[in-house]
Order: sequence, then C-alpha cells, then structure tokens
Amino acid sequence: MSLIKEINLDKMMRPDLLELEEYTPIEPLEKLSERLGIPIEKIVKLDANENPYGCDPAALEALSSNRVYHIYPDPASFFLREALEKFTGFDKERLLVGSGSDELLELLIRLFITPGDNIIDLVPTFGMYSFLGKQYQAEVRAVARDPQTYAVDLEATLKAVDDRTKIIFICTPNNPTANLCPEETIRALLATGKLVVVDEAYHDFAGISYGKLTSEYENLVVLRTFSKLSGLAGLRVGYGIFPLAIIKHLWKIKQPYNVTVAAQAAARASLQDPAWLHEKVGLIVAERARLFGLLQGLDGIEPLASASNFIFCRVHRGNARAIKETLETRGVFIRYFNKPLLKNAFRISVGTPEQTNILMQNLREVLASQA
Repeated sequence: MSLIKEINLDKMMRPDLLELEEYTPIEPLEKLSERLGIPIEKIVKLDANENPYGCDPAALEALSSNRVYHIYPDPASFFLREALEKFTGFDKERLLVGSGSDELLELLIRLFITPGDNIIDLVPTFGMYSFLGKQYQAEVRAVARDPQTYAVDLEATLKAVDDRTKIIFICTPNNPTANLCPEETIRALLATGKLVVVDEAYHDFAGISYGKLTSEYENLVVLRTFSKLSGLAGLRVGYGIFPLAIIKHLWKIKQPYNVTVAAQAAARASLQDPAWLHEKVGLIVAERARLFGLLQGLDGIEPLASASNFIFCRVHRGNARAIKETLETRGVFIRYFNKPLLKNAFRISVGTPEQTNILMQNLREVLASQA
C-alpha cells in the first residue's frame, strides 16, 4: 500500500494560466521538410516575415571565428550597445538589448503591471502583447482598428484609457496588416501620460521611425529587432530605446545572461556593414512593389498597401485556409488568418524574386482549381 498522497499538480498552479490560450508558433523548416517529404532548399517559406537573404557574411564570419562560446556572455551587452549607439545615434545608456524584442516586452509588463491593471491592445496586431499581458494578470483591453484600413481608432482608444491603464502598445508598421501609425496619433496617446510602447520591428522597410520622439517624451519606449533587418531571427536579439527612469529598473529585473555570445557577436558584425543591410532592404522593398502588383492581378484577392516586408491579403473569392493548405502541399508557406477583423485572409512575406515567381505560379494554379 502506497503512503504517498495523491497529488493534483493542477491545483497547485495558477488557475488563470491553466486557462491561457497557447501561443501558436510557426513550424520549423526541418519539421516542414520531414512532414512534407520536400528538401529544405525547395521550401518557399513566406509565413514568418523573415529576411529571405539571410544574415550578413560578416555575421557568419563572426560566428565561425568566435572562440569563447564556453564563457558566459557579457550581461550588459556593452560592445553591442556601443555599436548600436554608433548605428542609431542614441546614447548607449538608454539602450537595452534583449533575447529578441519579445523579452523586452515581457520586462516592461513585469515592471509596470500589477494584477488588475490594464494594457491597451490595438487589434488586430501582434499577438505577443495580449499573450504576455494575460500571463501577468493584466486586463487586456482590445480596441478595434478601422475594419477597412486598420488605422488606429484614436477616439475609441482614448475612451478605453483609465486610471488602471499602464501601457499602450502600438506596432508600426502593424503586424499583420502592414500599415503605419501616423505621428499625430502617437503624440495624442503620449499625451495621456501612460507608457506608450512603439514596436518598430519593421520600421526599416517603411523608412519611418519614431525613435526621435524619445528625446521629447519620458513615457515613450521604442523597440526594434535584428530579426528582420539583419536576418538574425534564429539568434533572438532585439533592443529598445528607453527613458533613463525606466531602464535603470529594467537592469535590475532582466536575466543576467540573457543575450548569448553568438547573438551579440553576429549582431555587432552586422552593424559594421550597414551598406549590406541597406542593400538588402532596398531589394525587399523593390520586390514588395512587384509582388503587390502581381497580387493585384489575381481575381478575388485584395492585397493591402504595405509599409513592411510582408503583404496582407483579403480573399473575396475562395477559401483562404484551403488556399494556404494547398500551397503547403506544394512546399509554399504563407500565414492564414481567420479571426475578428481578419476573416478569410492571409499574409505573405516578401521573398526573393525567384520565391515570388514560385509563389505566384502555384497561387494562380490553386486559385484556378478552386474556381
């Protein structure tokens, strides 16, 4: 007879987390290749807004030549922040590097949110804001964007702000709709006195940044990432421009060794070759224009103007999910959406010209088969 009492671990856990909806990640290339029986090099992966040109050769060289992977990384990312200071023009004392900008989002929520506080989520937008907010027991106040243009509804947003509001999140260009938020809207939200977090993961493809406003407003944080511009999504490294009053507390609560030796080395190397980075941005922006024109020529598909490295499309004739799943069997991957304000739609990352050609050939055939 066992003397061990029956254990119910669920009763020991936070009940709100047990009910939390799981975040759905993108399936990795190796699993896609194995599942479909298609070699990795034949897969056209346009579902996660990654840089199709990969990372700078200088970053690869830095990774291969590094000999200190057995040593813990610099917890302050000092040399990377020094390189970022030269690259961005912002004082390194106001820069914090994270394991992707997702870590910086979590640090901000951890610093500001007490259970019962609320955050403003301008939907549809990047799902990580609400995902992290719920983990820290924030009330997530979803404010709908304009259903046609996806512009921020400023009047509705301001009405949603109250004494328990701590953070307003703005993604610009917005993911997944690729539209920009105008400066006057951001200034109006900053005027509330609440913390405004501007997520600029895709700003390089828009040519517009609100980093300059951080010198005017002490309640503004601007976040960026190396995943898109530098093609380092697999190494998880991002950074933020913070007011000194906030960053001094973030240093206290971040994990000591949060950014790996490899990530710091590769990111530093990529910043030392800005011409390569800007050339690839130019190629992506040019291909975005070509892809947009090709999509406009498809019957029943409505691509929306994009300021990012992806294009959001509404499907007016046919089934977006069926299109996505059929393309998948052919080794072409796009992102499908079917939620409020994003009904029967998909998002296509901008790839290389060759990838665009493969996408369009298969997309035309799939649409013809559904007609």
